[in-house]
Amino acid sequence: MTDENKDPGLTAAKAEEGVAETYFEFRGVCKAFDEHVVLNDVSFQVKRGQTCVIMGRSGVGKSVTLKLILGFLKPDSGRIFIAGQDVTDFTEREFSEIRRTVAMVFQSGALFDSLTVAENIAFPMEDQAGLTDEDIDEYVMKLAKMLEVEEVLDKLPSELSTGMKRAVAIARALAQNPEALLYDEPTTMVDPIMAGHMGDLIARLKETFRKTSIVVTHDTHIAKRLADTVVFLQEGKTEVFESWAEFENSKEPLLQNFRMQDELIPELDVTL
Repeated sequence: MTDENKDPGLTAAKAEEGVAETYFEFRGVCKAFDEHVVLNDVSFQVKRGQTCVIMGRSGVGKSVTLKLILGFLKPDSGRIFIAGQDVTDFTEREFSEIRRTVAMVFQSGALFDSLTVAENIAFPMEDQAGLTDEDIDEYVMKLAKMLEVEEVLDKLPSELSTGMKRAVAIARALAQNPEALLYDEPTTMVDPIMAGHMGDLIARLKETFRKTSIVVTHDTHIAKRLADTVVFLQEGKTEVFESWAEFENSKEPLLQNFRMQDELIPELDVTL
């Protein structure tokens, strides 16, 4: 196993000479579905090694931004950059290379139903050069312990809870050894206790790996813990905040109401 795989700290995103400081960038991006405009002249940046939280109510285009980044959707206008490279007009084959360096954690987990948890986590490592079976087994166990799923390595996804599937999906994404991670609503459809636990796990991974990340969420509790910057979407427009404190201190009534409604749900800091 390479040193990079043995020590997750070595995979941390670093601003090296000749490497773009901004990892993700939207410049004037527009996207509509028929007559419904979802994104209207959206611009924001995510610096290398930082975590950007994209927030807003349901249906405002939060998940659409992730699909645009990975090439599952094309913008109607505007430009999208990844690691300093304009990917707006990339072909499907070119985007397949982007998806090797930018891993997505889907709401559903998107695990392979016929593979065990261990096999799901190991899957991205099977085509990584220089890894022996022993290397893969060792790293699977390391990731399983970090995500607290080592007790279910022999189970199938159908035997897991929604929250446990998400944890396994994160482990599999990390096994891909990506430069960046995209999380799509990591705490939706789970109970408050598991939501708090997922927040604990992702915050711990942020400190360990320091990978560039985008977290799409409506959950202010997890957002507060993770955000280096906040992008708030409303009616196709964005407001960008350089810190959580700046977002929290905004006096705009819409943002105050959004924070107030979500904060009615108590934050639970737990370890399961």
